[in-house]
Amino acid sequence: MADRSNPPSDGLSGLVERVTFHNEDTGFAVLKVKVQGRRDLVAVVGTVAAVSPGEWITAEGRWESNRDHGMQLRATEIRCQAPTSAQGIEKYLGSGLIKGIGPVYAKKMVAKFGEKIFDIIEKSSVRLEEIEGIGEGRRQQIKAAWAEQRVVRDIMVFLHSHGISTSRALRVFKLYGEEAIARVRDNPYLLARDIPGIGFKSADAVGEKLGFGHDSILRARGGLQHILARATGEGHTGLPQSVLLAQTAELLGVGEDIVSGALQREVADGQLVGEDIAGQTTMFLPSLRAAELTIAATLQRLASQPPKLPDVDFDKALGWVQEKTGKLLSPSQTQALRTVLGARVAVITGGPGVGKTTLLDSLLKILGAKKVRFQLCAPTGRAAKRMGESTGHRAQTIHRLLEFLPSGGFKRGPKHPLDTDLVVVDEFSMVDVPLMASLCRALPPAGSLLLVGDPDQLPSVGPGSVLSDLLVSGAVPSVRLTEIFRQAEASRIVRAAHDVRHGRVPEEAAEKGADFAFLHREEPEEIARLVLRLVREEIPKRLGLDPVRDVQVLAPMHRGSLGIRELNAALQAALNPPRDDRPEIERFGTKFRTGDKVLQTRNNYDKEIFNGDIGRVAAIDAEAREVGIDFDGRRVIYQFGELDEVEPAYAISIHKSQGSEFPAVVIPLAMQHFLLLQRNLLYTGITRGKQLVVVAGQRKALATAVRQNETRKRHGGLLARLSAGGSAPLGEM
Repeated sequence: MADRSNPPSDGLSGLVERVTFHNEDTGFAVLKVKVQGRRDLVAVVGTVAAVSPGEWITAEGRWESNRDHGMQLRATEIRCQAPTSAQGIEKYLGSGLIKGIGPVYAKKMVAKFGEKIFDIIEKSSVRLEEIEGIGEGRRQQIKAAWAEQRVVRDIMVFLHSHGISTSRALRVFKLYGEEAIARVRDNPYLLARDIPGIGFKSADAVGEKLGFGHDSILRARGGLQHILARATGEGHTGLPQSVLLAQTAELLGVGEDIVSGALQREVADGQLVGEDIAGQTTMFLPSLRAAELTIAATLQRLASQPPKLPDVDFDKALGWVQEKTGKLLSPSQTQALRTVLGARVAVITGGPGVGKTTLLDSLLKILGAKKVRFQLCAPTGRAAKRMGESTGHRAQTIHRLLEFLPSGGFKRGPKHPLDTDLVVVDEFSMVDVPLMASLCRALPPAGSLLLVGDPDQLPSVGPGSVLSDLLVSGAVPSVRLTEIFRQAEASRIVRAAHDVRHGRVPEEAAEKGADFAFLHREEPEEIARLVLRLVREEIPKRLGLDPVRDVQVLAPMHRGSLGIRELNAALQAALNPPRDDRPEIERFGTKFRTGDKVLQTRNNYDKEIFNGDIGRVAAIDAEAREVGIDFDGRRVIYQFGELDEVEPAYAISIHKSQGSEFPAVVIPLAMQHFLLLQRNLLYTGITRGKQLVVVAGQRKALATAVRQNETRKRHGGLLARLSAGGSAPLGEM
């Protein structure tokens, strides 16, 4: 605490002894600084892009008296310099800033090389091996980490000076490398396109500071890319040109003539493609248009050709497989089996309890007897695992089937197709246009394709509505399983799901021990308290489940008192509260603790972890600035700057739950969720539960969700292509 009797008048210079707090999102910092000639450490409060113990700072501002902390400098500007004294260098190196160096090695390095240590690391790193305990591996790690942190800190300072969170610096560095600052100076709108978490407004503010005019063609092109990227995130594969122009002009606050000129440039440079879809010009990113064309061409080719599987005497095979399994197939199952055996591509649909698993088991037994090779896959790891358990055959994710590459592509494709006779895809409603196109490219010339899904569930998180378009177009043979089997009908989860699908509100009263219940609460605060009590106490006690691992809260939306963010904060506090032996860090506005359940929010091909995967935080290493997350027994390492890829998963969106099945599910429903209260959303949530589903909330919200069945139209061209064979791109616009 500063000496109150004689504070400096306008600022100070000194050595940073301790970084009490630093928020990389805002830059706000609380520092304890050693000032020459002063006995006590001085508190400095202000914003700074990056700061570490041992650095020398110069701060300017005004002094103020804080009730809890005494005199402190409220800095308007903080400038940092690399340490020059042995004491500062040791503290700097030992702060955890450089991977591979902790306090012990920092002390050894400064004792050996003194103030020359920075030059040694940068220019003569082999000499580090003269220090006991540092071999070639650690030396290389230190050298690489030193080079990376220098560039990343430069990026942090640059972003901070332009009003962007410095916590995105590592992401910017990983994408653009050492040329990051130069690339952003040339085109700041790349930030919005390429860096998750940096919105267009932030990139636009950088552009303004760098001198890009309001009517800049580069700004307008960035706006077009942003609107199309946003549309892709909402499930569209393209946008009508009129919609794209209007939305971009509104975003930028400019006339449509400027945006139209930018659009012509985008088309001329091959960044966008225009095409006549159903009588209106639709604009596509080239990759998504190519994906749609691939899907349509592949499925039309398969549908026009007879199957290339061995001949099967259907009546004989049906009798044989029913005797072998001891299960009599229903009329719709029999029709589905006949359809699949007689076609190169087919779609089988149906809700819970209608025997999709029994049908698939029967099909695979018949084909296995004929020595047909087949590959089973699903969009998510959980769905693939469940598929494998139900069929007794190996199943894997589509990404692993296609052998994904770190670059983001796939090894399997036209030049290296899958080595199989038949590919079976489960949970097909989740498959988006890009992934389906990749699967189509990897099919062998003589291969067949079977797609199994539930069209009443939510469409894919990614762009397109492939299953719906296939069914509406009638381009491929399809059969819907309709009979609910007696055993499944005993489940109130199954009955509730089918009630919702048919537009009926599920029965509210539930017999004791039933696997589905609606619990009425009117006030949002009451609903939140009920959700917490169900997850923490009642469900684990009743079913003997682990409240973190086995009970999943599924919420319709992120914001609001019953949104995912608030629920996660409350559930984390209840199920995994802070403890002295439980390390904790805060990044990107989220607290992470060991033991937390977390959700991967985007595909990461380097780590082999994909959007929707759920894991547990196993370790937090502050010195190495790393977090270890366990995904089904596999430890994956995240640097602190990569934690924007994961978020708490005590509560997740119903969209993110697709393809997963949980022992117990709790769904809060209230009218504050009105915009997302849709039949397919509620239906999807209910069908995620295996042993128990509890809907907690307002009767009006439940009735609204059941009633609202107008699914939002997704713009694109796949349905038109499947129906009519597609069309060619437009010429000059």
